[in-house]
Amino acid sequence: MSKVKSLISAFKERWDAFYSSWPEPVKKATVPGLLVFFFLASIFFPKLGIINLYWQQVLIYVGINIILTLSLNLVNGYMGEFSVGHAGFMAVGAYVSSILTVWVFPKLGLSQYIPYLFPLALIIGGLTAGLTGLIIAFPSFRTRGDYLAIVTLSWNMIVKSVLENIEAIGGPRGFMGMPKLTSLAWVYVWVIITIWLIRNLVYSNYGRGALSIREDEIAASLVSVDTRTVKIVTFVIASFFAGIAGGLFAHVLVFINPRAFSILKSTDILVMVYLGGIGSIGGSILGATVYTVLLELLRPLQVWRWVIGPLLLVFLMIFRPHGIMGMREWKFLVPPEERAESWRKERELFVLPKLASAKTNPLNPEK
Repeated sequence: MSKVKSLISAFKERWDAFYSSWPEPVKKATVPGLLVFFFLASIFFPKLGIINLYWQQVLIYVGINIILTLSLNLVNGYMGEFSVGHAGFMAVGAYVSSILTVWVFPKLGLSQYIPYLFPLALIIGGLTAGLTGLIIAFPSFRTRGDYLAIVTLSWNMIVKSVLENIEAIGGPRGFMGMPKLTSLAWVYVWVIITIWLIRNLVYSNYGRGALSIREDEIAASLVSVDTRTVKIVTFVIASFFAGIAGGLFAHVLVFINPRAFSILKSTDILVMVYLGGIGSIGGSILGATVYTVLLELLRPLQVWRWVIGPLLLVFLMIFRPHGIMGMREWKFLVPPEERAESWRKERELFVLPKLASAKTNPLNPEK
């Protein structure tokens, strides 16, 4: 293990030295250039056959899961609450956007414009999910503790039961007829929008308020943080992005049923959040990517993949309880004026405790 750590640290030092030698204009253009390159790749690689249909589907699922993980991390990671019914908001966005593209737009004589109206359908689905999140948030945040987990769990079960009993939208048989509008390029665009908006939120006044609630809600209220408003706004934003992910999910499968949004789906999202690490945008991206790809690689094992995947997560929680990147962030996602403070906090959380344990542990072989 020490050899692996030394190799990683040596690689990081060499990369930092190589990157620091770049001219300043090149450094500033690196991230925008990569974003444009990957956007063009998401459009042309599928058309040129560089990415086959199977891996297109996998990458689309990775992108949808990134949006879901980022949105739930706002509540569970940055705000320190515990929501377990995220699939309920995903279901609202999926069904609302599907009803728009299957029934509403054609009845308005807009059938030929549906591909261009797809973003509008997604936004309306997200706004509807955000509205339901607002309805849930008002009673939930009047209290403290684990009540949010109970309310959101109940919400997830209620949504599933209601959808199963509305025959107009298929009931338990599901809803179909949506055009396949979700492409790799659309998912990429929404992932970038989600990362950009959530990153700006985290480093805004509301984001600071959410972080203060996570650390100490009473102290946050004493320094003039409107804790209830911050909780409600954060929860509604998380619900909105869950609805966006649901709309993308519905229009890639072109068929949805209530079973797809059960508590098992919410559990999958929770696993991705804690696998990547709470309080980290980069961790959410890594957690969603690793978990989705891992389950695909284990697909030949059939039902045993649902044993091996969670078992690997258990080992990760034992040996790395903070997740892959818990409470840490990629440098390019941190505003330049915040990087020194971010490094100081990371040092206090991870580096200094390790140094202290190395000094006090007489059995430490590295001493």
